[in-house]
Amino acid sequence: MLTQDSLKLIGAVAKESGVPIKTIRYYEELGLLKVSGRTEGGYRIFATDVFMRLKFIKRAQNLGLTLSEIKEFLNVHDEGELPCEHIKIKLQDKLTEIDEQIQQLLILKQDLSRLLQGWENIPESQTKNQSETICPIIEKM
Repeated sequence: MLTQDSLKLIGAVAKESGVPIKTIRYYEELGLLKVSGRTEGGYRIFATDVFMRLKFIKRAQNLGLTLSEIKEFLNVHDEGELPCEHIKIKLQDKLTEIDEQIQQLLILKQDLSRLLQGWENIPESQTKNQSETICPIIEKM
């Protein structure tokens, strides 16, 4: 049973966690956080486990997980299971995505290096006839 000491108003949660009230409301709207009730004035009241959930959400976001993915993990947790295997699979997927992005960035880096190496070789005739080209170096790529 929740006692008055284990309940926090949304403002106190925001202050103690460093997460803006607007973000807390958004997380609640998405189902990431559960409100324990409301005051007579309509303010949201949260159980103190909200801090653990907010910390988990922020850490998971920093690892590249989406709020939708995080919600799935929290739902598994709320059903009484540890979502670690689900998280492991998602993190492996993220690692694969990062490797692919690194390869794409290396290719882009090579393209840009080649482009810049040819920058000094703009033919004089092309610089004078601007109606036929916008930038000959980029157009040659």
